[in-house]
This record gives sequence, C-alpha cells and structure tokens, in this order.
Amino acid sequence: MTERLYFSNDGLQETVTVTQCQADQDGLYKVTLDRTLFHPQGGGQPSDKGRINGAEVVRVMNEVNGVAHFTKTAVDIGPAMITVDGSIRALHARLHSAGHLIGFSLEEFGWRAIKGHHWPGEARVVFEASGTSNTPDLQELECIVNGLIKVDHARVLQLDGDERKVGFGNLPTYHCGGTHVARLKEIGKVVIEKIKEKKGQLSVFYTVI
Repeated sequence: MTERLYFSNDGLQETVTVTQCQADQDGLYKVTLDRTLFHPQGGGQPSDKGRINGAEVVRVMNEVNGVAHFTKTAVDIGPAMITVDGSIRALHARLHSAGHLIGFSLEEFGWRAIKGHHWPGEARVVFEASGTSNTPDLQELECIVNGLIKVDHARVLQLDGDERKVGFGNLPTYHCGGTHVARLKEIGKVVIEKIKEKKGQLSVFYTVI
C-alpha cells in the first residue's frame, strides 16, 4: 500500500522510492511509489500534477493496492524526487475548502450536503433537505461564506488510522481525504455563481477568486 503523505503533510517535494513502473495505455507509464504527496483524483476533486524525477505526472488515481501515478516517460526503480505542482494544488485546496464552508453555511438553513464536485470551472455542492429548510438568496449565501473566511480559522485535522476528518477552527469537521488550505484566508473570495433547486435537491455553483 502507498503511504498517503498528503493526509497530514502540505509539502510539495519529497524523496520517495519507486517500487514499480510499467507501460500503460495511451503511451503513458504507471508508476507506484512507497509513499506519495500526490493527491489522486477522487473525493470530489481532480488529481495533483507534477513530476517524478523529471518525468511529468499527468494524472494520479486510486487503486486497490494504493496510488497509481501516470507519467509521460518511464521512471527508474529506486529512490526518486517527487514534486507536486504548487499552483494546481493551491487551486484545488481553495475550491475544496470553499465547498466545505458552503456546506456548513447551508446546514443552518436546513440543508445537508450529499455531493461535492470541486473541479475548476465547474465547482458545485449538492444538498438535500433535512427536515424544514429554506433557501438563502445568492448574495446572502456569498456574504455568509466570505464572512467565515474573514475570521481566518486555522485548519483542524483529526486522524485515526485511515479515518480523516477536516475542519476549521470551531466549525464542524467532516470526513474528507481531500486537500485543504491551512487557513481560511488562503481561499481568497468565494463567488456564488448560481443556486438551483430541482426535485428536492439544491445545487450551489461557485468559484474562487
């Protein structure tokens, strides 16, 4: 199994060991590491990108036995330096953290988050009503979320084996394996683009600037 360093480590560079490298489809190579800083696609967010010993990592995926890194060129077995693209990681962390704040904010209005899609250009959180609910308008929700950001709570991580919870300050924690900002002000500003209610579900579309 691949040790998932990104669960508790925000670092972007680390020395690891390449345990396997084999040709894969589309002319790529599937690389397995003993441990990784790369967040794989899943949990509502796309994967990190970067390099393994200079080989470009184009995507990272979860597998039964760990994490698979897909590179454009082959990588030698043995010690290697991995480098995560910091700009891509920061954007994904900002979007995912903003999604958590939107989820928490709408709980106060009687909605429960059931799905998050924190991809650049198409980020949204989907809710269902938990009892009596009402819906804030777009500007009200945006004001609430950005008000939380101004408080600038620090991230809180709770790790128990493979179980991981993420929260900020005294706000609720949620089971989550994704990447998040260290402090809320790193999110920047959240822009609520659209709120859509259909068939008992509420979808909030958003971005960060």
